[in-house]
Amino acid sequence: MPKVLILTGDAAESLEVMYPYQRLLEEGYEVHLAGPSKKKLQFVVHDFVDGFDTYTEKLGYTWNADLAFSEVDPAQYVALVIPGGRAPEYIRNDAHVQRIVKAFVAAKKPLAHLCHAPLILAPLGLLKGRSTAAYPALKLDVQAGGGEYVDAPDVVDGVMVSARAWPDHPQWMRAFMKILRTAAPV
Repeated sequence: MPKVLILTGDAAESLEVMYPYQRLLEEGYEVHLAGPSKKKLQFVVHDFVDGFDTYTEKLGYTWNADLAFSEVDPAQYVALVIPGGRAPEYIRNDAHVQRIVKAFVAAKKPLAHLCHAPLILAPLGLLKGRSTAAYPALKLDVQAGGGEYVDAPDVVDGVMVSARAWPDHPQWMRAFMKILRTAAPV
């Protein structure tokens, strides 16, 4: 059974971890969650409240990481998913995360990311010359990383599929599953 890796950490958006996790299982892939260490991760819920200029954050689900970033061998996986939330802010500084993401991109393996995940890709130069969606507040980060920000629910650039945030899940995962079924069928 082909394996898909999800890179995440504490304060990841609950829906952005759980939806692709369950959707990939449903499709027949084995899914592993990697975190900074092999521990119980605390996810959060980002919601929109009338009168607020940005989203609010509440505690969400907890979930065990199957393995630590240091244990990941990218060659064992057919695809990578990077959820958003606040986790990308700090996991991007982890040398193992950088190694993992670079390996997937270099091998041209399918990569799905959304929301704040470009905070990992942009500083590594992995958005240069690419089109990508992101949470709208990251438009300048995408551009600073050499990417073209696209305000859409399912931006496909080669084998990379991106979206703005959890409301885009249906379009985002539909586009990713199409690529994944071709690149690494179950």
